[in-house]
This record gives sequence, C-alpha cells and structure tokens, in this order.
Amino acid sequence: MLLFPLFWALAVGLGITLLRRTGWRGRRGPRGPAARDDSPLAVLGRRFASGDIDEEEYWRRLSVLDEQFGRRG
Repeated sequence: MLLFPLFWALAVGLGITLLRRTGWRGRRGPRGPAARDDSPLAVLGRRFASGDIDEEEYWRRLSVLDEQFGRRG
C-alpha cells in the first residue's frame, strides 16, 4: 500500500530529471548578452548571411565592433 505512492513519486522525479538532463527547457533559449537577437554581432551576422553586405565589409565592421566592445566568448 505504501509502495504505490512511492512508485509514482519516483517515476515523476525520474521523468523530471531525464527532461532536465536532455536539455529540455520549454521554449526558453539561452540567456545573456550573447543570446540577444538585437546585439550588434547578431545583426551584422544576419546582414552578411542575407547578402546585404559583402565579406570585406563584414570583416571591417567586425573589427570595429571588436575594438569597441571586445570579443565576448
């Protein structure tokens, strides 16, 4: 009789542990300045990927951003 609730508590705890270890976090993404979609580096990368700027312009602007903000890892 006491083992039945203990079994379900163990099953729920195991399920939560498995979901957390596999990286499931719902719809949330990474946090912090590097994760922002409107950061200067993200905007520059999107513009280069879409073809708005060429490779030379990309590297030139990237070097300016590195001098101004420093590289964030």
